[in-house]
Amino acid sequence: MNRGALFTVPNTVSLSRLVLAFAFVLVTDTRDRAALIIAAGVTDFLDGWIARHGNSQSATGALIDPFADRVFVLAAVSAYLVHGIFSTTQFFIFLARDIMTAVGFLVAKLVPRLKPVEFKARMMGKIVTVLQLATLLLVLVVPQYTGILVWTVGILSVAAIVDYTLALWRARAA
Repeated sequence: MNRGALFTVPNTVSLSRLVLAFAFVLVTDTRDRAALIIAAGVTDFLDGWIARHGNSQSATGALIDPFADRVFVLAAVSAYLVHGIFSTTQFFIFLARDIMTAVGFLVAKLVPRLKPVEFKARMMGKIVTVLQLATLLLVLVVPQYTGILVWTVGILSVAAIVDYTLALWRARAA
């Protein structure tokens, strides 16, 4: 991979979420955290929009974008766990899709008899990512709804896991 392929405008926008994740862990003020979550959501939208409309979609960007999403979400829920905003159970419910996706990816790579397939983002996964960011913001504003918000993320995460699993099975059968 050459340097130019990594540092395109959309990829740089995606990579900025890594800086936002680091900042999120350092701040404790609710307004600062809310601003960082909003910035993460805006950059998540912008990187894809710029890539599609600027004709600069790339395989590198397709990897960087979800990686940056996962790092930001992991940083935020870890900070919430440390500061008592999330319980340990809520932490794992919130990250269920990411954990299962990582396990599935490792199995696909480590089991040689599995036919390799191209892994693409799916709408249900995108919905869960948006819901994760919205939940991270909403628990700061209406903390009394933390439980229901986290369970909603968890339920839709299961739906996303099923959606991805069925899509992979269909792709392998083809």
